[in-house]
Amino acid sequence: MARAFPGAYGLLDDAAVIGPVPGNELVVKTDTIVASVDFPPETAPDLVARKALRVNLSDLAAKGALPRAYLLDLVLPASVDERWIAEFASGLRHDQAEYGIHLIGGDLSSTPGPVTIAVCALGEAPIGSIVRRGGARPDDIIFVTGSIGDAALGLDALRGALTGLDDDSRRFLLDRYRLPQPRVALGPGLIGVATAAIDVSDGLIADLRHLCEVSRVDAIVEARSVPLSPAARQVIAANPERLATALTGGDDYEVLLTAPPDAAERLGALARSAATPITPIGRITRSLQQDASRVLVLDPGGRAIPLSAEGWTHFGQRNRQAGPPG
Repeated sequence: MARAFPGAYGLLDDAAVIGPVPGNELVVKTDTIVASVDFPPETAPDLVARKALRVNLSDLAAKGALPRAYLLDLVLPASVDERWIAEFASGLRHDQAEYGIHLIGGDLSSTPGPVTIAVCALGEAPIGSIVRRGGARPDDIIFVTGSIGDAALGLDALRGALTGLDDDSRRFLLDRYRLPQPRVALGPGLIGVATAAIDVSDGLIADLRHLCEVSRVDAIVEARSVPLSPAARQVIAANPERLATALTGGDDYEVLLTAPPDAAERLGALARSAATPITPIGRITRSLQQDASRVLVLDPGGRAIPLSAEGWTHFGQRNRQAGPPG
């Protein structure tokens, strides 16, 4: 899987060499996924591999970077056999071809604990141009790609917590949880248009707060404007309390961005060229406090929607423990 990248030396050396094209710089991102936390242990190995790679590609897309190469660390228990590894490699091979990225190195170790996979993804973008979290300004419009809440609702479906779903809707939500769709084709088009961006991994509201904290601004989100898939709408129509799950559940791996009002036309053209919807959902406002940012979610009547949690945290009470309960 490394033969097409000269600097990987066929994975026969202790290090790889990579350099960006003239005028570009490297953009580096790493993420780790763990069995029973980020995916159910019984998940097919090829899907595990593809999710491990795609959650990193999502971050590169939010920065406006094109993917180039990645390093892979596998920490595996003794229960993992050669067949599992072969299927895992097949998943990597599939997504390498789809996204034009190459494996250039990594490491392998054993553990008495769960399967743990760390990917370090390398992309590139024009020097000094990546879209950072800290550029949002008052009066900017908040946009998000794709649809929100499908993955969190898919996890609920996997746990058996959703009833009355038709087979197609259930399958769609499960697929959105198991296999993210990083907005790689759209990412580079954000440069020069978006003032700030972040990918939605911890939850729409939590990640918007992360962006606001770095930018030192507040935000208002119109709940009715948040794009929902037909499957998510079906779930929420049956139980309106599931709207909070969609807004805060995480694992969407969509791009959340801010841009000036006059950027709407350019973002519309980008959405068409990348075949990915980009929807306005709110606006950035001046921060009312020096030491904290506030994200307010409004219902159609303009009333604040109370949320018991804004999103997932690694060490807090909110945990996206994967797989069925028990």
